[in-house]
Amino acid sequence: MAKGYWVSVYPAISDPERLTAYDKLAGLAVQAGGGRNLALLPSRGGRVVAHEAGITQRVVLIEFDSFEQAVAAYESEAYQKALVALPDGFERDFRIIEGID
Repeated sequence: MAKGYWVSVYPAISDPERLTAYDKLAGLAVQAGGGRNLALLPSRGGRVVAHEAGITQRVVLIEFDSFEQAVAAYESEAYQKALVALPDGFERDFRIIEGID
């Protein structure tokens, strides 16, 4: 069975501190949904080399055991509460993708 992934890129973040409430709730929802953080860059000290558009802002990659599990975690009540905590004014590109077997 192919794994599922959440891929989230924030092209612009004016005030990272405002993400604290969302981060806490989202982290709990991801854990409850069976997700594993593979990358959270660059905020946790990871290195980034940007090409093309040159965006080096926050990138999050989370792995789930299946695509269906990834979708269910997003649709969960816990993650929906986290989304409410996402501050206005943040630009984000969020996708759920199916991995290759």
